[in-house]
Amino acid sequence: MARAMEKAPDSRKHGKGKSSNTSSPAIRNPNKQGVRIRRESKGRGGKCVSIIDGLPLDGKGMKTVLKKLKRQLGTGGAIKGDSVEIQGDHREKLLLLLEKEGHKARLAGG
Repeated sequence: MARAMEKAPDSRKHGKGKSSNTSSPAIRNPNKQGVRIRRESKGRGGKCVSIIDGLPLDGKGMKTVLKKLKRQLGTGGAIKGDSVEIQGDHREKLLLLLEKEGHKARLAGG
């Protein structure tokens, strides 16, 4: 009878119940829309990140661009799917840096 009273193991993940993929879908046709820089803070406890979508680069190229941007901005960042995330609201600086690298970028969102 004691075994029947035992609580079954909980298979749910611990945490705040937020999904791991909180960013919106990447740009479907980067040739038409180009590179977009947007700010996002959902699911991050109020912290802002700048997200770069639509870079026409492979994984190795994205890593090198991310490394350069992090060094020039003095902040952290990561590659999530087809997007580059930079910690903090650096949209204006990112726009200038990406244009120096030869990428035609635009600010997205408000």
